[in-house]
Amino acid sequence: MADPRQGSRRMAGPRRAGPGQDPLVGPLQDPFLREDRMSVITDWTADKAKAFGRENLMFKHALHERPMFDDEGLARLLDQYPRDKLGVFTMGEDPKAWTTWRKGSAGNLTGDQLLEGAKTGRIWLNLRQTNDLVPEYAALADEIFADKEAHVPGLKTFKRDVGMLISSANAQVFYHLDVPLVSLWQIRGEKKVWVYPVADPYVGDLALEKIVLRETAEQFAFEPEWDKGAHEVSLTPGNMVTWKQNAPHRIENGPMLNVSISIEFMTPPALMRANVIYANGVLRRRMGMSPRVQSGFGPKALGKLAVARGAKALGLQTPHVRHLPITFGLDAARPGVLVER
Repeated sequence: MADPRQGSRRMAGPRRAGPGQDPLVGPLQDPFLREDRMSVITDWTADKAKAFGRENLMFKHALHERPMFDDEGLARLLDQYPRDKLGVFTMGEDPKAWTTWRKGSAGNLTGDQLLEGAKTGRIWLNLRQTNDLVPEYAALADEIFADKEAHVPGLKTFKRDVGMLISSANAQVFYHLDVPLVSLWQIRGEKKVWVYPVADPYVGDLALEKIVLRETAEQFAFEPEWDKGAHEVSLTPGNMVTWKQNAPHRIENGPMLNVSISIEFMTPPALMRANVIYANGVLRRRMGMSPRVQSGFGPKALGKLAVARGAKALGLQTPHVRHLPITFGLDAARPGVLVER
């Protein structure tokens, strides 16, 4: 019987190991195995180290020079990544129309075909938690976080999610925010990122609580006039941006294929903040209070940590997980063409 993954293009199989590569996982990234290891971020300063995780910051890196991100490396990744976990999305062109974000299916397309589809169509491929699923990216994650923790005094990171984003020309991600800390590393192509303050009118306490309590999606209403108050960043290969926890942001690709690494992670202060917001939502809903967010590990914050843990243990808040229906597939014979369902 023919292999069901065989398409009109050649089957994407294991790639030949190149110089300095492991035949199974590709380039060796493990920082403990590379005696010539250099910092992943190339422009650390004392001021950036002090502000890391607290402010919007730009950094330079050299990850875009690694062969694991060329066409062959990306196709290999798409073949190795579990197909049932691959996020395939398309979207409209109006930055306000976040409900046009739709989910699709990659079907039996090979990594080569998926990459060609991203080059010619209007899709966004989201590969979450590659560090847990692909050995090459587990080593990359170790290298990146070892670098961060070596340069930021006292930094401890956990709940690490290293995601790969492979997206089409002019594709966008709508206005949204994330609960963890985030850094976005540009590998190929160009994109613009708008990062907004964690304050009204960009995001109020109620909206923030709804997202942390998972009562609503991370995407929410956006007004173009808010761009005036945003930190606008143009990302090119070799640049990375990180922003304050919970900062709303949106992204627009330039007129070319884009490849980025999106990294989410927690630190003890970030996890405390998430629990304080969670507790605030519970107190507002259960006791009619109007609580505020406390920073640090003071008595009020620690008390809210106990409230959050108790509420979770008792199941006081039922999360509403948003499951987008699959509304389209991809045409193996016509790269980038959507097949509506």
